[in-house]
Amino acid sequence: MVQVPRRTGVSGPTLIRLLARLTDADIPPSRQSLADRLSLWLGWTDAIALSTVLDAGQPTVAAGAPVFDSAEAREVERVRGTLAHAIADDRPFMAAPPRGRALARNAAPDDEPAYATYRQRYLAIQQNMETSIAKTRGRLRALLTAQAPAKARLAMVDAIMERSLSLHERRLLSTIPGMLEGHFERLRQAAQDAQEPGAQDADTPTPAPAAPAPWLAAFRADMRSVLRAELDIRLQPIEGLLAALRAH
Repeated sequence: MVQVPRRTGVSGPTLIRLLARLTDADIPPSRQSLADRLSLWLGWTDAIALSTVLDAGQPTVAAGAPVFDSAEAREVERVRGTLAHAIADDRPFMAAPPRGRALARNAAPDDEPAYATYRQRYLAIQQNMETSIAKTRGRLRALLTAQAPAKARLAMVDAIMERSLSLHERRLLSTIPGMLEGHFERLRQAAQDAQEPGAQDADTPTPAPAAPAPWLAAFRADMRSVLRAELDIRLQPIEGLLAALRAH
């Protein structure tokens, strides 16, 4: 299997460590605390809204509102499983090239698609994650609001944080497909450099292979790993809300 040099010394969440390794990036540790870094993302209106919620009296809990049960937890697992299945699905990449198409000399053995195919796939899964998780997060907040006043306040804080940070989160996560493009090109170039000149006659038609070339299979596996790590990060607020709902 084709491999490229990878750094392994970066600490932090799995997503950051994966991206640093795949892009060969040297990321120095931050000298700011989490609170200081978070404050850079919060505008003054967000700060006022948070202060108002935290300093206010006990929120009113609506009578007769729905309460948490195991069905909602199962729904969260269903959403998680659906998104994980979409990440693992390779069918969008299985289209064969036109019949009789010849490979150019020294080309990758599977007539690999352009990176645009993978960029579009990554962005589509990101959109699916964002939409599905936002709906689930809203339902869990509604359940929190129906419980104890302290939980209702937590729901209000979560709503403000989602509204305040979602644009920054979307902007940062949208850069990942571009970062993976460099990894894609390095793997492809390494495979082409390793291919023996003259091994493939440019005039000989080659049928579509049953499986992708090793370098492309490696890239797909890496892309899936990054998507799974991104999914874990996106699900963290959901896990926090579930823990609060289960607490007595």
